[in-house]
Formats: sequence, C-alpha cells, structure tokens
Amino acid sequence: MPKSTPIPEKKDLLNTLDDRILYPWQYLEYRGEDSRTIIDKSKGIYLYDQTGRQLIDGPGGMWNVNVGHGVKEIADAVYNQITKMPYASPFTESTEIAYNYASRLVKYAPGDLKRVFFTSGGSSAVDSALRFVMFYNNVRGLRDKKQIISRHDAYHGSTFLGASCSGKERDKNNFDFADNLVHHLSAPNPFKKPDDLSDEEFCDLKVKELENKILELGQDKVAAFIAEPILASGGVIVPPKGYHKKTREICTKYDVIYISDEIVTGFGRLGHIFASENYFDLEPDIILLAKGITSGYVPCGAVVISEKLMSQLDNKEKVIFSNGFTDSGHPVSMAAATATLDYIEKNNLLEHVQEVGPYFQSKLSELIDLPIVGDVRGEGLMAAVECVISKEKKDPLNLQYEIASRINSHCQNLGLIVRPLFNTCVMSPSLIITKEQIDDLVSILRKGIELATDDIKKEGLWSAS
Repeated sequence: MPKSTPIPEKKDLLNTLDDRILYPWQYLEYRGEDSRTIIDKSKGIYLYDQTGRQLIDGPGGMWNVNVGHGVKEIADAVYNQITKMPYASPFTESTEIAYNYASRLVKYAPGDLKRVFFTSGGSSAVDSALRFVMFYNNVRGLRDKKQIISRHDAYHGSTFLGASCSGKERDKNNFDFADNLVHHLSAPNPFKKPDDLSDEEFCDLKVKELENKILELGQDKVAAFIAEPILASGGVIVPPKGYHKKTREICTKYDVIYISDEIVTGFGRLGHIFASENYFDLEPDIILLAKGITSGYVPCGAVVISEKLMSQLDNKEKVIFSNGFTDSGHPVSMAAATATLDYIEKNNLLEHVQEVGPYFQSKLSELIDLPIVGDVRGEGLMAAVECVISKEKKDPLNLQYEIASRINSHCQNLGLIVRPLFNTCVMSPSLIITKEQIDDLVSILRKGIELATDDIKKEGLWSAS
C-alpha cells in the first residue's frame, strides 16, 4: 500500500500542487515557483482566495463563466441528471435531453445551420470540424482539397489540428504541427495598420490576402478558412468593419468552407447566442461552440453544420462519419447546457449585455490617457488594453518588462484578476456584471497600470521619452 499524503495547510498548498500538477502553458524553469492564486470559492462575478480576499473575476474564468459563478439552477440540473442517468453511450444510444437541447440551440443559429455534433470541449470541436471538412471533400471525390487557411494571432485549441491552425507564435515552441496542411494569413489588426491606410483600404487588403492565398495554393486544394469573429487569445483583435462578410464572399466564390470559431464570442459575450450573423453579418458553413455553452460548469463543445453541406452526405451508401468522443452529448453536459440557456433567457442576459457592453467599452477607453496604454479595443464584454513603449511607434512593452503580469499582480492586491498576455491585459467578465461593478473593475485596472508604470520607471526600464 502506498503511503498516504497528509493534507497540507493552506499556506503550503501551492507548493504541494506544483509538485503534483503540470499546468497548461507552464514555464517549466519556474515549476514550483509559480505565484499562483489559490481560489477557495466563487460567487457571481467574484472569486475568493484562501485568505477570503474578494477578487473580481476579470477574465470570467477562461472566457467561459458567462452567467457567473454559483448559479444554483445549473448545479441543481447537473445533480438531478447525475442521479437520474449519469451516462449513455453516444455510439449506441440516444438521449432525449441531447435532442431537446440541440433543437433549441439551432433555433438561434443563422441560415440553415441545423445539424449539431457534440464534443467534449472547444479543441475537440475544432478538430471535429476540420476532420468533417476533409471527410466531406473525400465523399465528394475531391481528395486533394485539404488545405486549411487560418491567421496569425488566432487561437483554435490544443489538439493537433487545432494547434496547427493557431497562429500565436509564442505557442509554437518545441511542438510539431501540420505545416503541410495549414497556412496563416497576417492578422487583421487595425492597431497595426500603416497610418496612411484607411480602415476600408486595410480591410480590402486583408480580404485580398485571403483570395491571393487561395489562388496561390489552388482553389482545388483549399478546403476551409477558419476564423474567430474576434481573435480572442491573440489580444481581442477586432477586424475592420465588413471584413467577415467579404471573406465569406471569397470563400463562396472558390468553394472554400467557412468555419466561424465562436467558442469565445458565442453565448452572450457579444449580446447574442450566435454572433456571426447578428453581430458580423456573416452566415458561415460551420460554427464552433464551447466555453459559454455550459458557462464553464462542465466541459462541452459543439459543431453546428449547415444543411447545405449535410445534404450532400445524408443517405450515402457505405459512408460512415467515424469521428466521435466518449462524452459526445454527455447527459450531464446537456443538463448544464440546457440550464445555462434557460438562465440566459429567463434573466434577459442578451439584452443586458447589449446595454452594459457599450458602457464597458466606453469606461475602458478612458484608460488611453495613461502613458503606456497604446490601444484599448474590444466589443461587448470582451476587451484588451495593450501597453506600448511609444504611442507613436506602437512598439509593445514586451517580455523583458513582463508588464501585463506586473499589472495583474498589482490588480490582485487591489481586488481584480486580469488575464495577462505579455504586453496586453485581457478582460471578459461574466455577463451579469453591472455598471457599478464595471466602474470598480476599471478603477482598479487604472491603478494597477499606474503602479506597474511606476515600477518600470524606478527600475530604469522605461521613460516617457
């Protein structure tokens, strides 16, 4: 029998966790030295650490706790489903709860996107969609039509194909990728555009880049273009107006499947269950969902596919879509997803976001007066504050300054967690946030930026000149 490990005191908990857990995106040279906050409980928009300190959950978990922490209705739904029927195999059985949820979900979907394939999370949704596209073209006899186009600064998950589509350079170290299948366009980031280009000209330039890439690879070779409506983990990059509709038109022109990755932007983040059509005037072929689908309470993902695509596959002889997961349409996930959608509808959270989202963006935009803040951007309840050495040159305050981590550290001392991405602070609070709580969030963030600025000035790392 192995020796039992005594439960540590809370003050020693972090080191014990670091001995047992390999964290996502962990710098291994600092393993055992991470200054992680141990969260003890949560409620509403707040987290509470082991000392009882209250912290605004600025990132809303990982973009996913859309309806807030501690919603009893979701907890009860999960408990009731577990006690009634915790599992049924999606390979051989069906459940009414999965059918009912899919039927409700597609009523919100644009156009003819009416077929739902459930997955265990966002990464598996991305991989399933890409495998479906290849499968679809094989069935059509187009076996060379396999190339995928994505963008720099995109993030599409941690599975092999999803990670290959991701375009964040800092995520590429020491891993292998499907470089023979995936090609990246430059990010459609208006903050980085030349000053002599208008937004419309910049948009047309990025759209033309997509068309040129399709022609370079060959339209008979390009299968799909995958795109987040807003590049979330890349720094909340909002493409110029008209970009999505124009790229969709290019994809239609060349028989390229358009995959809209709404894993972050879905379920109310922008005030709609699906943002593609309602917010960006875009009707994709496939939409990807996860995160807010259950508000992060249990894992779940989904691929929503158009009937136009499915009509070319249904009733084909000897054709099997041999892709699936043990947890596809898991009854407990379906219970959480159903309760989440119930909560969004009953509490009018979509309308609430449409009201407070502009206020959130307006209050954050006031931070542009701070000397190191070069850009404040976002839509709805997702935003980023990018720190620069020079507002004119737009050079980032990058790794050597650890500026976003410094800001986050000061903010935590003041009662706010932000998500630091090197020189950018990201926020995506729960949809239930009030205007008064937004004021608190922005006030703390301002103070955190000011304190971090003082730090790097004192250390001689930066000056206003």
